[in-house]
Amino acid sequence: MHQDESAGGGFVQSIRLVPGSDTGRYPFALPVVRYLARTGGLALDPGVTFLAGDNGTGKSTLVEAIAVAAGFNPEGGSRSFRFATRATESSLGDHLILRRGIRKPRTGFFLRAESYYNVATEIERLDQDAGSPSLMAAYGGISPHERSHGQSFLDLVTHRFGPDGLYLLDEPEAALSPRGCMALLARITELRDSRCQFLIATHSPILLAVPGARILQIDGEGEIEHVAYDNAEPVTLTRGFLTHPERFLHHLFTDDG
Repeated sequence: MHQDESAGGGFVQSIRLVPGSDTGRYPFALPVVRYLARTGGLALDPGVTFLAGDNGTGKSTLVEAIAVAAGFNPEGGSRSFRFATRATESSLGDHLILRRGIRKPRTGFFLRAESYYNVATEIERLDQDAGSPSLMAAYGGISPHERSHGQSFLDLVTHRFGPDGLYLLDEPEAALSPRGCMALLARITELRDSRCQFLIATHSPILLAVPGARILQIDGEGEIEHVAYDNAEPVTLTRGFLTHPERFLHHLFTDDG
């Protein structure tokens, strides 16, 4: 059954910009941030919210900023992770106000597909601390560096993610095969029904099929629309290409100039 806020979701109910923080430069010039500045905020689903949109709309930057504002390490991991290899995050997290729900998450994780290698290295380092309990069981019992990227990520969501958690994922499909995306879809649905909340930036038509999820589609002009699954751009484009690939190929390879 799809939970509602009273069932334990809604750890972060909405986000908005600190008044007067818009400088007109990056990251405030990104379409999704312009939307926040213009409208006053964005509501999140108490269960699963997807951010969909083309490259450059700012969805990954927004997920990262919400993670930072919620207390997660900018490079990923749980709230207890405090390592840093190279500071690439934007300043947006310092300019967001999170409206939080009554309940606090018991656990949580921020995953950036591009920096999971660094997270895996930190997991190994922490596991070697003789004064601390072993972490490896929470990640499948095997070092993430000894598994493929996709396998280690599925180990993470299977063994480390648990009930009553807040999970922020940036394009997790980058690590996964289509079959892996289906496994992740099933796990997200299971965790959502265990009082978890997810915010996910994605291009995957498979992941977008999580039942009951809120899909927020961002366009290049800074508009955000709540769309049904069948109307989400990754779904319509993929479905169209698979149905008539020759039409798309003809369009792509024809020189109209």
